[in-house]
Amino acid sequence: MVETRLRSRARYYFQNPAGISHSKTMSREKEGKQKTKGTPLPIVPILQKFLKTYERHCAQTQTSVCPAIKQDLKTSIKNEQILRKFMLVRPEDSPTSILPISLEPLLMTIRDECYMLGKEICIWSLQLSNPETARLASLLELKGRAACPFTSLELIDCRMDLWSLGRLGRALPCSCLRSLVLDYCRFGNEEIESIFSGLENNQRLQTLSLRYCGLGPQSGPRLGTIIYQSSICKLHLDGNYLQCSGALTLLRPIAEYAKIQGRDQPATSPPDPRSPPQQLQAKQRGSSTLNQITKSPGALTGKTTSGKERRKKGIKKIKDLTDAGPWLVKLYLADNGIDRKGKEGENGLLEFTQILTCLITSSAHLREIDLGNNVLGEMAVTDILEALRARKTGKLPVLKIMVTPQVSSETFRSIWKNSRKSSITRRKKKKAKN
Repeated sequence: MVETRLRSRARYYFQNPAGISHSKTMSREKEGKQKTKGTPLPIVPILQKFLKTYERHCAQTQTSVCPAIKQDLKTSIKNEQILRKFMLVRPEDSPTSILPISLEPLLMTIRDECYMLGKEICIWSLQLSNPETARLASLLELKGRAACPFTSLELIDCRMDLWSLGRLGRALPCSCLRSLVLDYCRFGNEEIESIFSGLENNQRLQTLSLRYCGLGPQSGPRLGTIIYQSSICKLHLDGNYLQCSGALTLLRPIAEYAKIQGRDQPATSPPDPRSPPQQLQAKQRGSSTLNQITKSPGALTGKTTSGKERRKKGIKKIKDLTDAGPWLVKLYLADNGIDRKGKEGENGLLEFTQILTCLITSSAHLREIDLGNNVLGEMAVTDILEALRARKTGKLPVLKIMVTPQVSSETFRSIWKNSRKSSITRRKKKKAKN
């Protein structure tokens, strides 16, 4: 009996060396046929047609073809790659006699060609007219099958009037943007209010950059409310003039919330540094979204995945399901006049330091703060150092913090040491990878 079994098994493996059953091979052949049927169209003819249509629209609107767009399209055609990012840049050495570069031909081409493969639009140093902004806003508002594919918008050093900013602000709540960059766009009080009104309760936007936009102390309360109620986790505010009062009102609601959450959390279960910020927040709230995630098929069947995959999936799922924030992970406040020289003087800096240290010692999901080029002084930096040590004692995740080097070398070195990950954790990560 044993010999006959061995012979039959040997005959089976001889006929099918891979050891795969005929039913499996048949199913794989069917899958291969289905894949060939659903293969995407070659990208080269799509981009070639896109370039021709773009040049035609430029000629019709009497505007110049953007050299950066043309070069990127030709490079993508040559490399047979999908073009994800459109860079609309005005050349520095362009003479005034040449026709201006406009955003409208590009948006018309995206619409006419139904190009759904782009993800980012970057516009540098252009004067955007009302029709251009209206067309851009309409594109961002598209829903359904022809939904806008773009998830990142950069308007750097662009000039827009109040009507254009209001139209753009009304489109933000309806858009699918994950990142919004408005660096070097100088805003007055009315102009920035148009943008702020579109950011309230925004559950999609994760990155907001307003560097060198001329924001003053009055923008602090509005920014604090927006961060508290939205899903923004990266906030870039370098190069403004928030001063102590503006930075204080920005951080106060986030710090108070973090303090309440830290108090409500059981002392026996400190937050896991390896967990993503969103998971920590969901755990602290006890929201129903966490229950939806734990009831996933992988959790029920007991299947285990690597830590990296689990973290990525956790962030994606929770981000799509949770309500408003605060989710702040990275905060950049470099060069904002946060010092004792403002109207508030020493008291203003003291109040700001108290709120900042409260946030440092309480927030389980904050990972990075940049306070460079703000003359905080020795006393304030010493308080920050003590807060970092208390954070370490409380077993919270490592917080990277940058301060001006205009303090004693010992204090600056201690800040640097307490803001980096220990060599033990780095060794563990290396061993896990190996």
